[in-house]
Amino acid sequence: MRVLIIEDSRELAGLIGDALKRAGIDVDIVGLAEDARLAIQAVRYAAIVLDLGLPDASGLALLDQLRRRRDSTPVLILSSRNALDDRVTGLERGASDYMIKPFAMAELIARLRSLMQRTPDAPRQVLAMGNVAFDADSRCAVIKGRTFAIPAREAELLEVFLKRGERVLVHDVLDALVFGGAHDKSSNALEVYVHRLRRLLAGAGSDIEILTIRGVGYLMKPTQAAMVVA
Repeated sequence: MRVLIIEDSRELAGLIGDALKRAGIDVDIVGLAEDARLAIQAVRYAAIVLDLGLPDASGLALLDQLRRRRDSTPVLILSSRNALDDRVTGLERGASDYMIKPFAMAELIARLRSLMQRTPDAPRQVLAMGNVAFDADSRCAVIKGRTFAIPAREAELLEVFLKRGERVLVHDVLDALVFGGAHDKSSNALEVYVHRLRRLLAGAGSDIEILTIRGVGYLMKPTQAAMVVA
C-alpha cells in the first residue's frame, strides 16, 4: 500500500509520513499540485491525503481533475478549514473523508486504513430512518433535501443508531462501539455526543429523535409526528 501526501508544510508532511511508515504504509510526499499530478500519473496510490491550501493551486481544483478523469482513488482532505460549508463542499466535490487540523495521528491512520480497504466500485452504503439518509462512506447526512457534513463522533453515533433500527442500545455497548474503550468510562463523553447529535438532528429539521431510557441506554426512533404522517 502506498499513500500520497500532498502537503506544503514540510514539517507536518514529515510527521505524517514517519507515522504512516511506522504503521507499515509506504509514502510519497509532495508540496505542490503540479508535483502531485505527476506523481498520480506515475503511481497507482491506495489513498491520497490532500491539503486544500497549496501554493500553486487549490486542492479542490486538483480533486476536481481527479474525479473528472474518473479516478476513484480515495482522497482524505486534511485541512485547517473547519467551517461546515468547507467540509460539505469537499465531500460533495468527491472527497472520501475530511479531517480538520489539528488532528490525532492515530485517527488519521485509522481513517486511511478504512479508506484503503474499500472496493472502489462497491455500492455506497446509505442508512435511513424517517427523513434522514446517512452515507456511511462520505459521512454526510441528507435531511429534508439538504446535505450536512457530520462531525466524526456524531457520525459514529448516528451510524450505530441507524444500523440497529428502532432498538434500545445499552449504554455500555454504545460506549464501546463509538469509543472502543479509548476514554475514561467514568466521564460523560457519550452523553455529550448524544446531546450534540440530538441538537444537530433537531436543527436540521429531522423527524427522528433519540430517547434516553433511564438506567439502560438510548433509543432512536421516528417522532410521533412522523409516524402520524406515515
